[in-house]
Amino acid sequence: MTARSDRGPESARPAAEADRIVPITDLTDPRLGDYAHHTDVALRKARGSEHGLYIAESALVLRRAVDAGHVPRSVLCLGGSVDEALEILTGFPEVPVFVGPAELLADLTGYLLHRGLIAAMHRPASPDPRELLRGARRVVVLENVADPTNVGAIFRSVGAIGADAVLITPRCSDPYYRRAIRVSMGTVLQVPWARVGDWEATGPLLEQAGFSIAALALSPTAVPLREYAANAPERLAVVLGAEGDGLTPAALDAAHTLVQIPMLHGIDSLNVAAASAVAMWALAPNARTTEGEKPGNMRDTPGMHAQFAPPRIHP
Repeated sequence: MTARSDRGPESARPAAEADRIVPITDLTDPRLGDYAHHTDVALRKARGSEHGLYIAESALVLRRAVDAGHVPRSVLCLGGSVDEALEILTGFPEVPVFVGPAELLADLTGYLLHRGLIAAMHRPASPDPRELLRGARRVVVLENVADPTNVGAIFRSVGAIGADAVLITPRCSDPYYRRAIRVSMGTVLQVPWARVGDWEATGPLLEQAGFSIAALALSPTAVPLREYAANAPERLAVVLGAEGDGLTPAALDAAHTLVQIPMLHGIDSLNVAAASAVAMWALAPNARTTEGEKPGNMRDTPGMHAQFAPPRIHP
């Protein structure tokens, strides 16, 4: 079986392009191992990568990853996506592009490549949380949010509505898991984030950086969100808890204020991803009034604002 490209025969390509395109006729090439039914956990421990790997799914996500400074190890694509992959990888001439028919690639990965391509990407080094906080005004802290779908949706809201960084606790799902990246439409690769320790360390970290800590919680002492937003602090950390269990006692103790979104019709709460979007919109800094302006730490990509509106979640 040979791969087909919209540009025609591979012999018609410039030599530099043709040399990096690797047609797949069987699955014995060891370089395909990054795609062979590996779990996200296994990719974090992948050999030959200092910090592990993650999978970027679709040309849009690959472009956002490259624009954010992430380095690809290889790309796996259908024939019709070859030209787009090569265009995105202009700055990485050494990265191979594996091309094959849909059925064979599905045998390799365990799923159909509905978006045309996937890429094995080197994970970047984790940043120091103190550096992320240095110039930030709004940060989101995710405590034990275990569902990667919710993590991805929260990151997309952070990117679209506005916060400067995300901090995640030790038991929170990894933002680089394939599903989180896919649901976020690649915004987890643009929004700065870092993993932090327990609240004995994270509370003082935020306070020393000048942040007030507001925890979204169902509590009789919680302040309605609209009331709190009317006089929100200049530097604010919004804490969101796990689905079902909510925030831990340690998180509630670390918070300076408890805040809640008033509900109607006997409904007690929103999904954590929906609550994050409501809270971030209400608490966006007053200075962020220019249409299309992005938070200070946000990594931009061409056409980013058009792609964020209207929001659509792709599970």
